[in-house]
Amino acid sequence: MAIRKWCSYTDQLLGSATELVEQYAFLVKRIAHHLMGRLPPSVQLEDLVQAGMIGLLEASRNFDATKGASFETYAGIRIRGSMIDEIRKGDWAPRSVHRNTRKIAQAIRDVENQTGRDARDHEVATFLNIELTVYHQMLQDTNGTRIFGFEDVSVSEDTISEGLLGQLPGPLDGLQKDDFQKSLSREIAGLPERERLVLALYYEEELNLREVGEVLGVSESRISQIHSQAMLRLQVRMRE
Repeated sequence: MAIRKWCSYTDQLLGSATELVEQYAFLVKRIAHHLMGRLPPSVQLEDLVQAGMIGLLEASRNFDATKGASFETYAGIRIRGSMIDEIRKGDWAPRSVHRNTRKIAQAIRDVENQTGRDARDHEVATFLNIELTVYHQMLQDTNGTRIFGFEDVSVSEDTISEGLLGQLPGPLDGLQKDDFQKSLSREIAGLPERERLVLALYYEEELNLREVGEVLGVSESRISQIHSQAMLRLQVRMRE
C-alpha cells in the first residue's frame, strides 16, 4: 500500500512538472532572444534554448509554491542561469577585451576618486589617453563579456534585476545577504540618470538593446556602451 501511494505521488509530481514545462516553454525562447541581443554570432540560439529547457525542467522539479514567489519569477532565474552556464563553458572573448575591461574599471575608479563624482565618458578616455571614439568601441566590445562576469564582486544579472525591482520574497531569500541587497540598490540608485534608465528598461522591462535605443532615441551601439559603463561603474562601487 505504501509503495502504491508513493508511486502515485511520484506520478503526480512528474505530471505537474511536465505541465509547468509545457506552460512556460515560452519563457525559454523569450530569455534566449533577450540574451542573443548582446552575444556574438558564434553563440547559437539553439544552444541557449536547449540549456534553457534544462533550467526550466529543473525549476519545475524544485519549485516550492509555499515560499511565496511565483513560478514564472523562479523559473526565469533558473532558465537564465542555465543559459549563462552554457555560455561560460567556452570563453569566446579575446584576452584583449578582458584586459581593456579591467583598464576601464580601474580608470572609472581613479577618475571618480579624484573628482568625487560620476566619471564622464571623455574624462575616462582622457585618463586612458585614448580618443573618445576608441573608448566607446572598447565599451561596446566589453558589453558581451561583462554581463556574465560579475562573480568577482558577487553581482550577477539576476541581482541587478533584484536591485532594480526591490527584494523579492520566497526562493530568492537567502541568495544574497540583506546588507548586500541594500548596498546594490543604493549603488544602482546612485548611477547617472541615463545609465539607471538603461538598466531599468533592460532588466526590469526586459527590452533588448535595440528596443531600449528606440525608447531613448539613440542607436543600439550607444545603448551597449551606456550599459557597459553602468555595469563597470557598479563593479567598481560594489568592490569598494
